[in-house]
Amino acid sequence: MAVTLCKLSRFSRSYKYLKNYDNFNINNRSSSFCTVAQQPKSRNLLKIGIIGATIGVIGGTGYSFYKISEDRKNLALDGTPVNPTQILKHKPSITPSRKVTFPVNTTGLKLTLYQYQTCPFCCKVRAFLDYYGISYDVVEVDPVLRKEISWSSYKKVPILLVQVKDGYQPLNDSSMIISLLSSYMQDKSQNISELVEYYPNIAMHDNEGKFKYEIMNKYFLMYNKMPPEDISMNAITEERKWRQWTDDVLIHTLSPNVYRTLNEAYETFEWFSEVGHWKEYFPSWEQMLIVNVGACAMWLIAKRLKKRHRLKEDVRQSLYDEVNKWLKEVHVNGTPFRGGHNPDLSDLAVYGVLKSIEGCSAFKDLLKNTKLSKWYNAMKERVDSYAGSTLVNG
Repeated sequence: MAVTLCKLSRFSRSYKYLKNYDNFNINNRSSSFCTVAQQPKSRNLLKIGIIGATIGVIGGTGYSFYKISEDRKNLALDGTPVNPTQILKHKPSITPSRKVTFPVNTTGLKLTLYQYQTCPFCCKVRAFLDYYGISYDVVEVDPVLRKEISWSSYKKVPILLVQVKDGYQPLNDSSMIISLLSSYMQDKSQNISELVEYYPNIAMHDNEGKFKYEIMNKYFLMYNKMPPEDISMNAITEERKWRQWTDDVLIHTLSPNVYRTLNEAYETFEWFSEVGHWKEYFPSWEQMLIVNVGACAMWLIAKRLKKRHRLKEDVRQSLYDEVNKWLKEVHVNGTPFRGGHNPDLSDLAVYGVLKSIEGCSAFKDLLKNTKLSKWYNAMKERVDSYAGSTLVNG
């Protein structure tokens, strides 16, 4: 497409030269440049033909892709989607990028997290696992090529692979992963593969007519018995509400802020590269592809997201407003966290999402213009010291 646009641009400039042809000195036709008007007629026609054919191919390919996508949507809605949580008999032969091991882990779970290091949804899952001291392997996924998850019909991250009796159970969607593991830790007699059945994938079209799978009950914990007596139904409902708010509202303020300008987009991807250890995990050409393609693409996408989510003209202000709304909720009961004296799942969700932009200019501005630092630093201390391990592993 870029080549076609360049050709069209040159043809446009040549046309202007042709209109002003009488102004040229005939004796200077052997100048350093040669316009389309000065080339043989057959050559002009050939160029125009190539341009037209290229545009036709691009347009035809785009329309064909659109039609195929629509057909796939209809097939899926007829009840024939691939089950993204089907148990795998064998683990994908991909060497983990690193292992995160906690000496306090007694859950018995063997987990592999397929992720992008700075994806807010992946950061949510890691914040949860780290807080509770649950060991896991990490496979860093190339955010452009995504070859590390080619084995999965689900093409997003995070994907958490759990070793079970019959093989390996993939879990998709950060909120569903957290809810399911929380349910398991409440009662470890429950079977992971059976718990998956309480979070079914439903195929649907959203309000904009776009096809998607929605995981039902993803904010619900599945108690084998009644919830513990020390947890009220109001607390459960509020925790669920703020977890959903994190996904539906807060998270949508991030991209327009960290990719606000092209310079900020490159700065963000350079930080992603550093914190994600891309030099260790990907070859040089792949790093360059991720940074350059990723930064430019996200800069453009961020502009659309700003409009789609109706953020303010100054997108920083939208970020500040939502964080202030959260801080107001945290301070209602006069405790360090929204969950009280210990973080709950909504605290971990908000912390994980904000941690994903920790090295960006947007986060530095956020600390300067709100009172986030006290809560955020307290959360960081709890997560880094896996303080929640005493609540589930004791």
